[in-house]
Amino acid sequence: MSTPDLPASVDIYDTTLRDGAQLEGISLTVADKLRIARQLDLLGVHFIEGGWPGANPKDEEFFERARTELELKQSRLVAFGSTRRVGGSADDDPTLANLVASDTEVVCIVGKAWDYHVTEALRTSLDEGVAMVADSIRFLKGRGLTVFFDAEHFFDGYKANAEYSMRVLDGAAEAGADCLVLCDTNGGCLPFDVEAIVSEVAAATDTPIGVHFHNDTGCGIANALAGVRGGATHVQGTINGYGERVGNCDLVPIIANLTLKMGVDTIPTEGISQLTAVAHHVAELVNFTVDPQQPYVGATAFAHKAGLHTSAISRRPDAYEHIAPDLVGNGTRFLVSEMSGRSTIDLKARQLGLDLDSGTMGDIVDTMKVLEHAGYHFEAADASLELLMRAAGGWQQDYFELDSFTVEVGHRSGSGSRAWNEVAVDVDTEAVVRIVVGGEQREATGRGNGPVNALDSALRSALGDSHPSLDRLHLTDFKVRVLETRKGTGAVTRVLIDTTNGDQTWTTIGVSENIIEASWQALVDSIVYGLLHTEV
Repeated sequence: MSTPDLPASVDIYDTTLRDGAQLEGISLTVADKLRIARQLDLLGVHFIEGGWPGANPKDEEFFERARTELELKQSRLVAFGSTRRVGGSADDDPTLANLVASDTEVVCIVGKAWDYHVTEALRTSLDEGVAMVADSIRFLKGRGLTVFFDAEHFFDGYKANAEYSMRVLDGAAEAGADCLVLCDTNGGCLPFDVEAIVSEVAAATDTPIGVHFHNDTGCGIANALAGVRGGATHVQGTINGYGERVGNCDLVPIIANLTLKMGVDTIPTEGISQLTAVAHHVAELVNFTVDPQQPYVGATAFAHKAGLHTSAISRRPDAYEHIAPDLVGNGTRFLVSEMSGRSTIDLKARQLGLDLDSGTMGDIVDTMKVLEHAGYHFEAADASLELLMRAAGGWQQDYFELDSFTVEVGHRSGSGSRAWNEVAVDVDTEAVVRIVVGGEQREATGRGNGPVNALDSALRSALGDSHPSLDRLHLTDFKVRVLETRKGTGAVTRVLIDTTNGDQTWTTIGVSENIIEASWQALVDSIVYGLLHTEV
């Protein structure tokens, strides 16, 4: 099968701070944007689109603060905007003036490349549509700027009226655009269309071609790769695929696929090894749960369950892994359940650096079978599994010893039935925790918006200043599942808690007929595991 000549390198253009922030549920502060920009610079992307100067106070503040607070070492900051207004002049256009005032060396402007949008949305002539693009680029180039042109709705426009879409690109190229970015703004293209169209455009111009895809068909990543096969040397996208509707194309697997699979240079090698850490860090900054199944960097991307896979990996790590996980900063995980044998436990122990004898491993297998029959699910709670294995090997945590805890929930004002005319309900939860730390009895009270929050607060207060790294541990998710529905409110419940220290996230488990006891089990495991791996 013949393959096209691929470019030696591709520039990576990140638009997480603008396009990515349009995803429902994301609301970035200026401080958030600055932190994310530093992560992107650490990764080594070529361009970071900071936002639209002048469009809102937040973006104005971002570019103002970026001048003094954002010291980029590898990336170049980009200001985004649009072409001049219909019938206006580039010389006095406020959007173009704001781009110049943003004080970035690179700007990116968007303009219509679909005749339908020119005549129906802008309500102007096709000649004016081309002029708006060319005039704007010529104005910005005259100010000494590097200018990228985002040809909005290009693929739909090319299919409907290729002659006009190419007129727009020709006008942009003649005006001095440094890159012509073909945008699939509606996200409806498929890879075979993308490769064919990009190939035709690349053959018709000497100006570098870029691509910008959304993921509405689930083909955003594939489309970006197809675009590179067609001749694009510039790819726009977002970290973790954040973006409007179903998102933009995800730069994380795009970078990995281009570099590790296709042999195309993207970001520096040390950046490739930071993909997992940066993807997870950005997820925390936007306050989204990390997708465990995200290609390359997800927690389950290189996870293997008991059976043929794990036994094969023990002999040949590449038997069931398409790359070495550490290339992208990830690692192999062995999922252990009641189906596991000693060989799987042995693999897990070696991965954790534990030296367990055969008898101990047999005890672990037997214990797990009993616990999983009772409702535990260690496949979903790797941290609790590790603590169980360490304990079986003789390790005992010495951070604290529980004496007792009590939880009191007070409910006042109203029935809590949420009737439309119900008065406000005042619920106060208080927990008292008594522990022993280094032979010293300690007691502390915590209040919160529920039992888990109150217990967490009380335990942290009781530990006091003994473990400063506690400040880095934060609960990110809490799940409860009823295991025996026939017993109603007396059923056994399973609690899973996700916790992070900013660098990694782990899951712990608790099971009991008492939901507070199950929550306490998971909470204690989360704190102990966090202290074990966070303290130095």
